Amino acid sequence: MLFTEFIEYLPKILKQELPAITAHVKMAPLERLPTLDPEYYKNNNPKMSAVMMLFYPKNEMAHLILIKRNSYPGVHSSQISFPGGKAEPEDADLAATAVRETFEEIGVLPNAIEVIMPFSEIYIPPSNFLVAPFLGVTHNEPVFIPNPDEVDALIHLPLDVFLDDSIVINTALQTSYSQRVTVPAFKVDEHIVWGATAMILSELKETIKRAL
Repeated sequence: MLFTEFIEYLPKILKQELPAITAHVKMAPLERLPTLDPEYYKNNNPKMSAVMMLFYPKNEMAHLILIKRNSYPGVHSSQISFPGGKAEPEDADLAATAVRETFEEIGVLPNAIEVIMPFSEIYIPPSNFLVAPFLGVTHNEPVFIPNPDEVDALIHLPLDVFLDDSIVINTALQTSYSQRVTVPAFKVDEHIVWGATAMILSELKETIKRAL
């Protein structure tokens, strides 16, 4: 899809009722299903964080940026995710968190990002984070500058590929819940996108498809 065409759909996307948990469960490992209920984590005092689902033009076509995180001793080592991170006291709100983290991790200037709308929050049990996703666009192809301390690689996902159901698979992985478990995932080139990122992508995909 041309980026200019995608921009024309944004008013319709804004009017959609978010599918929330009904979309999240489609890409959730079975062990994660109980954690999607806010009653599960309301007493855990989760830390707030935000991520940016950033669309941009690449060769005139609409793309979504994902990142592969560096390998490190932690629960999210080497995983595919959106740019984003923990809310800081200086952030005006969670949208500001998502914009700041996008600049810090992949170098997209804050004034180049137009925040369109928030999506449904999702809880991350291993790290006790409550993640607020935001849909954003940048109208010119950014000069991405990945932060080498945090980002191993950038993944440029064309919107047309993202909306193609053939990239949804089931695959066996080792997770924080189990040594070997079959999980739903998105297969993007050689990358497997699963867990919270896949659940957020599921809501984004359904919302966009309803608007088309």
